[in-house]
Amino acid sequence: MEQRTFPRMGRQVGVVGLGAWQLGADWGTVTEDDAMAVLSAAVDAGVTFLDTADVYGDGRSEQLIGRFLAAHPQAGLTVATKMGRRVAQTPAAYTVDSFRQWTDRSRANLGVDTLDLVQLHCPPTAVFADGTVFDALDTLVTEKRIAAYGVSVETCDEALTAIARPGLASVQIILNALRHKPLERVLPAASAAGVGIIARVPLASGLLSGRYDERTTFAADDHRSYNRHGEAFDVGETFSGVDFSTGLAAVRRLAPLVGDDRTMAQFALRWVLDQPGVTVVIPGARDAAQARGNAAVAGQSPLSAGELAEVTAVYDELIRPQVHHRW
Repeated sequence: MEQRTFPRMGRQVGVVGLGAWQLGADWGTVTEDDAMAVLSAAVDAGVTFLDTADVYGDGRSEQLIGRFLAAHPQAGLTVATKMGRRVAQTPAAYTVDSFRQWTDRSRANLGVDTLDLVQLHCPPTAVFADGTVFDALDTLVTEKRIAAYGVSVETCDEALTAIARPGLASVQIILNALRHKPLERVLPAASAAGVGIIARVPLASGLLSGRYDERTTFAADDHRSYNRHGEAFDVGETFSGVDFSTGLAAVRRLAPLVGDDRTMAQFALRWVLDQPGVTVVIPGARDAAQARGNAAVAGQSPLSAGELAEVTAVYDELIRPQVHHRW
């Protein structure tokens, strides 16, 4: 698998990683056996970057990854976790003492002394402008609780504020064929600063898999049922904030571009990897076959200029009016 570098971490990772939200909660039921099968299939296919969070299943995702790490100590994996969403979302909660408590819990869940990468998990916007927060993260590096830190953001403005911090290693942001705004300023700024880009929600919560239609339903414990309008968290995390029917229309416009040698999901993931400045894309997977199919994208040819132009045209016509101004 192609390797790309996080400059400020001094680490290379495979360009296709694994997002592990679904191993914790909010995507319907994923059994422990299925979770371990997903991790095994992904790593066997060349994945070396795993992304989780302390809030995914209230630690379940971290714990499952910790079990996998213990069973595969020579796998050479980089594990990124996130912190901050298990408490009330107020800037006052983001203190060095809180960070110590949160990272100690994640270290125990993952079974490691030092966390590879810890990201602030879409904190209140004011946190990004607070220098004491980043001083506290620097303290955790000095104390060897963490090796590096980054941020996960909802908006491009939050990303740009964070990129200006000299110790920041990464920005995790929603980037997919239905969410183009980060291409304008965030990716160029990150590249210039040596900050890695982790592209999340690359399939727009499965919309870009091409498997859904107007009759598709989701389980009650799946955020695609209970967060359609932002009832539980930022609506941008569910279908990238795109109205479901509009998203379906966009996917149907893109479907003729896919061809016979790849799936719609692979086409969508390849689009993300072809954007200059992306370090790693982190699709989720609910079973081993999905994990293998996602990893295979790394070996596929880049999209043609014509294909890229058509994705842009579909975005501009159908999606831009709904989402571009919001995040």
